Amino acid sequence: MRENEGIRWLEQAEEDLKWAELLVHQGGYHIACFLAQQVAEKALKAVLYAQGKEIIIGHSIERLCTQATEYFPEFGERKGRWALLDAYYIPTRYPNGLPGSIPARVYDRETAQGAVGLAAEVVEFAKERIYGKERPI
Repeated sequence: MRENEGIRWLEQAEEDLKWAELLVHQGGYHIACFLAQQVAEKALKAVLYAQGKEIIIGHSIERLCTQATEYFPEFGERKGRWALLDAYYIPTRYPNGLPGSIPARVYDRETAQGAVGLAAEVVEFAKERIYGKERPI
């Protein structure tokens, strides 16, 4: 039954990833970076819910990866790479997160593409852990 909760979270992560990719193409770089962090967070929570976790607190990609290693040690190998997304949780949204500027001026296409690429990696890795190598139809 908890696997269904994981699938719900993963489906939302996949849907949000589509919009993050669109934002990169449309020039909403700061929002794409924030959404990339959210996508990764939802995908990691999907894995944890699918394993039967009832309550998952927090937003940190690094911490969620650490929690996921309890079930899949290979998350530890990716944690350092994906933890970069934690830097997009606050400063991408609030002017006071970036002294002297605003998020809309600071984030660029390259940064957004990198963030969305990392989020896509997390989603794909989560899908493999939830569904196995092949996703059911």
